[in-house]
Amino acid sequence: MALVVQKYGGSSVSDAERIKNVARRIAKAKDRGDRVVVVVSAMGDTTDELVRLAYQVSEHPGDRELDVLLSTGEIVSSTLLAMTLRDMGYKAISLSGAQAGIRTDAAYSRARILKVETRRVVEELKKGRIVIVAGFQGTTDEMDVTTLGRGGSDTTAVALAASLGAEVCQIYTDVEGVHTADPRLIPEARKLAEIGYEEMLELASYGAKVMHPRAVELGELFNIPILVASSFTDSSGTLIHGGVSMEVRNKVRSIAHDLDVAKITVVGVPDRPGIAAAIFQSLAKAGISVDTIVQNASIENITDLTFTVTESQLAKAMRLVRPIAKSIGARECLSDAKLGKVSIIGTGMQNTPGYAARMFGALSERGINIQLIATSEIRITCIIDEVKVKDAVRALHHVFEMEVVE
Repeated sequence: MALVVQKYGGSSVSDAERIKNVARRIAKAKDRGDRVVVVVSAMGDTTDELVRLAYQVSEHPGDRELDVLLSTGEIVSSTLLAMTLRDMGYKAISLSGAQAGIRTDAAYSRARILKVETRRVVEELKKGRIVIVAGFQGTTDEMDVTTLGRGGSDTTAVALAASLGAEVCQIYTDVEGVHTADPRLIPEARKLAEIGYEEMLELASYGAKVMHPRAVELGELFNIPILVASSFTDSSGTLIHGGVSMEVRNKVRSIAHDLDVAKITVVGVPDRPGIAAAIFQSLAKAGISVDTIVQNASIENITDLTFTVTESQLAKAMRLVRPIAKSIGARECLSDAKLGKVSIIGTGMQNTPGYAARMFGALSERGINIQLIATSEIRITCIIDEVKVKDAVRALHHVFEMEVVE
């Protein structure tokens, strides 16, 4: 009798009929004899609606109270799903993140899971119950409610799978798996039958919304196979695991894109030790993640420092960087919020030359200017004008023949 953890996203439980559809899927797994733990997100756009409501009543709702408010969305969907299963004749119980033993640090809105105390979940499974856990949330040692950030229900599901020793973590969403590009952008994009943790982590980190990066990290750390599939079809999905062969015909496995990109340039920076530390330590303390960083060659001990953040964090970042730039004697601080990034990803690229040249050539033929370039062993990322991103993805998908079955 296998132990399976399933996770259903917000679109999968967006209304009563879809909740019933999810319940039928869960029931099939239970009928096969599996022990089933289910993690659910909030219904549809509930989280966004709660955020809007909070700012309608308060200009500064406060991180702690906002987390308590946002956690209620998953409580609603988990209880409704448990009610549905019980009405179908199955024993089911809903648990909040606290009741399920999800313990986190106190970083409100972006908490990290420190441990999972599985006692309550294991007890309910022994009673033959289907356990429905509210995702996206946990509690501190002081029992304050925290949320894990957007996509946090994925992290909840993989953390539970690892802690319970589940055979697989199944992530059900509104797409049929991981594709060679976003199928909503490239209709001819192929679904991948499997993909390695490393490739999936790069995809998730650089724009693919199908999985949260922290969930992939946990899956790799604890070697938990993760199946990504649609909750609306019977597609076989994509299996994320560690045993994928690198020896495939096409070394580029997928193309990721992201429109949530902004650039900050500190112009005329004195080139001396401690300048970069002053800027990036301040951003780190404020919880602002920096992605691509480029520093120009120093001319007469003066340089320009450019880095990217998410567009949603641009205003906050500029409020921090401007006074620092002034204090260190920089000439000015500029920003650009109209950017996007496109990445080619594949483990096979690290041992095969020519992929950067083909990527840059394809973009050049479409008249797409590259503003910044970042690389890893298995990824090449270009920062470009946001209006050119769709065209760039199409060009790269074509030049690397991603539509061809391997």
